[in-house]
Amino acid sequence: MLSVERLSHSFRTGEEDTPVLHELSFRVEHGQMVALLGSSGSGKSTLLNLMAGLMKPTRGSILIAGQAIEKMNENRLAEFRRTHIGFIFQSYELIPHLTVRENVELPLVFQSVGSKERKERAMTLLQQVGIGDKSELFPSQLSGGQQQRVSIARSLITKPAIVFADEPTGNLDTKTEKEIIDLLIDLNQNSGITFVIVTHEHEVACRTQRILQLRDGFLIEDSGSQEGVAG
Repeated sequence: MLSVERLSHSFRTGEEDTPVLHELSFRVEHGQMVALLGSSGSGKSTLLNLMAGLMKPTRGSILIAGQAIEKMNENRLAEFRRTHIGFIFQSYELIPHLTVRENVELPLVFQSVGSKERKERAMTLLQQVGIGDKSELFPSQLSGGQQQRVSIARSLITKPAIVFADEPTGNLDTKTEKEIIDLLIDLNQNSGITFVIVTHEHEVACRTQRILQLRDGFLIEDSGSQEGVAG
C-alpha cells in the first residue's frame, strides 16, 4: 500500500541545506494501522507531507498503491491525492458555512459525483462515525470530538487507498481522544482501511498495530508491539 525507499529531505535557506530526514525506508501493508511517533523536531510532519504528496523529496521514492508519487507532475499528483489519499487534520479544517453533510460531501463535488449519490455516501459515513443525527448542523454547533468525526468521514468519502491522520487527537480531552482512537481502530478492523497516524503521544501510538519512531530525522524503531518502542 505504501513503500518509502531511502527517503531523504533537506530544506534550503539561501546557499545552505538543512537535512531533516535521513535515508528512511519502510513499508505499510494494506489494512495496517501504523503510528508515526516522534517529538517536535523529529521530522514526522515533514515525512507526513512528503507521503501525502504535499511536498517533493530531495532523494528517494514514495509509492502509494504502486504509484511513484514523487515522479508525478502537479496536475497528476493533485488528481492522485483526490482519489487515493484521505487526510484527517488536527484542527478539523471544516468549512464553517457548510453543514456537516456538505463538508463530508465536498471531495465528491470535485469528482463531479451527482448530488443524490453524494448525499447517500455522506449519510452512510456519518452514521458509521456516529453522528448521522448531526448532518444538517454547522461545525460551530458541534463539540471538538464531533467535528473530528466529521473530518474522519470526509477523509473516507472518496474511498481512498490510505488515510493519513495528523495528530488527530491533539486538540481533544482524554475521554474524547479515546473515543476517536476507538473509532479509527473500528474502521481499520471492520472496513480494512489503512491508516498512518502521526502523533507525539505514546498512549495513542501504543494502540496501533505498529509504531515507526523518528528522532532527529532518523527512523530509530520499527515495532509491531508496545514493548519495542524506544523511550
